Amino acid sequence: MSEIFHIKSYSHIKNQTVSVNGQTIYREESEDFSIFIKNAYKFLKTGYPKFFKMDNLSKLAFLAADVLLKDENLNEEENNIALIFSNKASSLDTDRKHQAAIENEAEYFPSPAVFVYTLPNICLGEISIKHRLYSENSFFIFDRFNAEHLQLYANNLLRRGKAEKVLCGWVDFDKNSYEAFLYLVENEGEIVHNTEEITRLYKTL
Repeated sequence: MSEIFHIKSYSHIKNQTVSVNGQTIYREESEDFSIFIKNAYKFLKTGYPKFFKMDNLSKLAFLAADVLLKDENLNEEENNIALIFSNKASSLDTDRKHQAAIENEAEYFPSPAVFVYTLPNICLGEISIKHRLYSENSFFIFDRFNAEHLQLYANNLLRRGKAEKVLCGWVDFDKNSYEAFLYLVENEGEIVHNTEEITRLYKTL
């Protein structure tokens, strides 16, 4: 019989709202993402100065991960938590800004601060640095939320002992339209880690 894994906790960021385990912990009236995410960062006492240099996708992913990982009593040296993220827009929002800079012949000067974020997996690096994660991490691009892939990939990592826990989910940002759903998988918990439960939790906000 295959080992059964469980969802310990989960977070959503959508519609100016941050929630953990289905409970709203922050809500912002402004529909402007930059205002919302900055105020959420301050309210949640995230404490990571590099946050303000990130692109929007990384800010979204970083905050959704931080509200879960900050309660894990993580080791100050090294933590064996894998990251498996996905979305449908890749880093398209930042790619557009970089392309606009390249096409501007009058003021041609592509900014390294923008260029460094033209890969979707950069947000994984920011999370790993903050929380000292040294396990596997991957970022997949799908045309829609793919619960089956997340479930199979995370369970495989845990079964093979490649990670003690896996933080996975969906983080998408494109033209001020944003959505983050992350959840933490491990051996213990009340919610079984299967595609039905993953999809149910994804749709709760």
